[in-house]
Amino acid sequence: MYNLRLNIRSKILIGYFLIICCLGASIIIVSDRISSLQDEIERITTRDIEVHNLITTIRYNAVSMESSQRGFVITGNENYLEPYSKGKSEWEANYNALYQYLSDDPTTRKNLEEIKLTIQNWINTAGEPTIALRKANNTQGIIDFFNDDIGKKDIDSLRTQLETLRQKEITSTKNYILKLESRNDMLIISLYLMLIIVSVIAFMIVSYVSGSIVKTIKDVVKTISDIASSGGDLSTRIKVNTRDEIRDLANATNALLDNLSDQNWIQTKVAEVATMNQGINDTINLAESFLSKLSPMLGAAYGAFYLKRGTGEQQRLVKLASYAAANDASGQNSFKLGEGLIGQAALENRTFLLNSAPDHPITITAGVGLVQPRSILIVPFEYEGSVAAVVEFASVESFTSQHLKLMEQIENSFGIAINSVIGRMEVERLLSESQVLTEELQTQTEELQTQSEELQMQQEEMRMTTEHLEEQNLFAEQKTKELEKAKEELEAYSEQLKKSSQYKSNFLANMSHELRTPLNSILILSQLLSENENDTLNEEEAGYAKVINTSGNDLLSLIDDILDLSKIEAGKVIVMMDEVNVSEIPEHMKLLFNPVAENKSIDFQHNMDADLPAVIHTDGQRLQQILKNLLSNAFKFTEKGTVSLTIRIADQDSVRRHIPAHTDKTVLAISITDTGIGIPLNKQQLIFEAFQQVDGETNRQYGGTGLGLSICNEFSRLLGGRIVLDSRPNKGSTFTLLVPSLPHMEKEQLISLEEEVAAAFAPTAAIAAPDVIEHSNSTFPEDDNDLFSGKKVLLVEDDSRNVFALVKALENRAFNVTVANNGKQCMEIIKQNTDFDLVLMDIMMPIMDGFETMKALRLNAEMQETPIIALTAKAMKSDRDKCLEAGASDYISKPLNMDQLFSLMRVWLTKQVGN
Repeated sequence: MYNLRLNIRSKILIGYFLIICCLGASIIIVSDRISSLQDEIERITTRDIEVHNLITTIRYNAVSMESSQRGFVITGNENYLEPYSKGKSEWEANYNALYQYLSDDPTTRKNLEEIKLTIQNWINTAGEPTIALRKANNTQGIIDFFNDDIGKKDIDSLRTQLETLRQKEITSTKNYILKLESRNDMLIISLYLMLIIVSVIAFMIVSYVSGSIVKTIKDVVKTISDIASSGGDLSTRIKVNTRDEIRDLANATNALLDNLSDQNWIQTKVAEVATMNQGINDTINLAESFLSKLSPMLGAAYGAFYLKRGTGEQQRLVKLASYAAANDASGQNSFKLGEGLIGQAALENRTFLLNSAPDHPITITAGVGLVQPRSILIVPFEYEGSVAAVVEFASVESFTSQHLKLMEQIENSFGIAINSVIGRMEVERLLSESQVLTEELQTQTEELQTQSEELQMQQEEMRMTTEHLEEQNLFAEQKTKELEKAKEELEAYSEQLKKSSQYKSNFLANMSHELRTPLNSILILSQLLSENENDTLNEEEAGYAKVINTSGNDLLSLIDDILDLSKIEAGKVIVMMDEVNVSEIPEHMKLLFNPVAENKSIDFQHNMDADLPAVIHTDGQRLQQILKNLLSNAFKFTEKGTVSLTIRIADQDSVRRHIPAHTDKTVLAISITDTGIGIPLNKQQLIFEAFQQVDGETNRQYGGTGLGLSICNEFSRLLGGRIVLDSRPNKGSTFTLLVPSLPHMEKEQLISLEEEVAAAFAPTAAIAAPDVIEHSNSTFPEDDNDLFSGKKVLLVEDDSRNVFALVKALENRAFNVTVANNGKQCMEIIKQNTDFDLVLMDIMMPIMDGFETMKALRLNAEMQETPIIALTAKAMKSDRDKCLEAGASDYISKPLNMDQLFSLMRVWLTKQVGN
């Protein structure tokens, strides 16, 4: 219970809860008493009415029997006996009911028994005998009976008895009502009394709760007021026994007082140190006074004062004074800057605090023996940015944060004091020297007067020099501001360049899609027309179609070149390092360019040195792309003569001059020499820039985009190499590729953390599932028409041009084609029919794109095994992974090569047949 924390809110809630409990108990008691009183009143009211009714009814029964008996006796009419019979049958039941109400009182019970005997006696002695006499027509007997009329006495007696009983009950009811009124008065009194008691209890609870809160608040306020008053004691602390927010306030105030007390102590000690410095004109006295003053403040058992002396490399920290040193062997007498912690503190202008120093050479000597210091504090003092002195303290106890704060405050002023003492010592030295030289000065007065004029002139010159220096300083500050502004502008421009590069990359990727989409339909339709399978075109028209198809492929190559260049500039090219067979390089180039050489009647030569390595480690694909571009240019700009490919080991001079980072590696020099038009010297560097050519005029002869050499130059740089050009106009050119072997690089070296490489670089067939490719030669049918004929293909494509081209191409191969213009329409078709052998899915579509549609198709149980080939015109490598993750079976980029598409369709249709 002692550790239980009750905040103010909890106390108030508990007080309210107790008050509510008291009120609730009072309400329950009063409600019970009121309910009991209501029950009694209801009981009295119901019982008395019922008793009076029963008494009246019994009297009515008796009177009815008497009247009926007399009427029958007088008239002899049987109808007069009905009230008699009814009264005779009812009176006893009414009597029994009345007996139930009044049987608890013995006196009343005796009266009821007398009433019963009276009624029975009248029936037996008067009622039944007279009725019998009348039925027997014994008139004389009736006359004799009524002469005596003994029955009248019973009836009169009965009336008296019933009236007495009724009056008695009325009296009893009145008495009971009086008792109820008395009890009601008591209830009202008790209600008021209970209200008073509850009010008193509530007041006591409120007083206790509010008192416990207000009292502690007053205690806190009083303590704070006493502290804040003039001459208040900062050592006073607030004590609160409650465990609530007021205690938190007291604790926070005590923490504030601790902080104020520490600050007051620090300010007091700083003032003492400041006043200590007054009147001291010697650094040794200053050091001794400082150590004597500070050591007791810090609780230090040892102290040493080091003053910096000398200039330049001769600067040293020399011990001037010590505190409680046992002998001269306690520590070193001087330190160089950077030597030991003393020298390092001076060099870095940094305070050192060591809380564990068992191996320190200092030993604190006391009368009972030697003690090792537990904590060492080293503090430098600076003046105008330069350390003037270093002081060291050692203590058997740890230095506190309060000690460190004190030293921080003293650091700000003691450096000035040291400089002032040194200044005063210098003044005294100068004064003593001046006294010695007084006589000489007196003899040299005339000379000094002459020199005075010269000094005045020199002072004027110095003033002018100072003004000039100030002007130069202002000019330098202005230049500094201008340089800072220029730096900010360059940083902003650099950021804009980064954004521009990103925008360009995004723009080129989107332009790839926009260009490939219409180009897709052009290539498909032109290919269909050029094939002219049904001989619908004449030879000239088929030639036109071939020209259109060739132009489209050229345009596709241009798009790929632009994408290559943009990826290189964005640093998003992947270099695949692997072993490259050197002997295979000319063989590949011969296969590619022998037809070109034969067509242009150019001699294509290739030479290899005998000492070449068997393999080099580089990116074979990029190497081949560089060589193909260089050979293409060589054949393009050579009308006659030769084109030669030479491979040799690069000489060390070329390596050191062009790629000095790889002087210790094997470097191949692959030269491509032609006898073409050559390149002027002033354009030899220009041709390696994007979109630049030698014949860059509008009437240029050779055409092209000027991207090939730019891409080659960048690829060679990524491979760690360099392209060197040697060319003369009308004599020919030699492009030499220096490519190093890099065996220690990773197999896959990422030039950027982000992969953004055109998927068009990889052959489409390589994307197919490996298990299909491995045995594809044995599952392909000889006749595609047998495999394709009648197969149902669902084409999902939003571009009407591509739809037209693809439908024509597919129907020519006997496919049954169903077209959906977007993903939503595709899903509506699937709801009606899932009997499709293959789905061709475009990726970029409105409403519902290809990724969403493929995921939705794979959720359909009947479409989970149906092959889906994704078609995209954006052609980025990440698209392939996204397509496969979304549910695509395979992937092909636009513009579509129909032979590749049919080959891919053949793979998946054959796999379906096999399954």
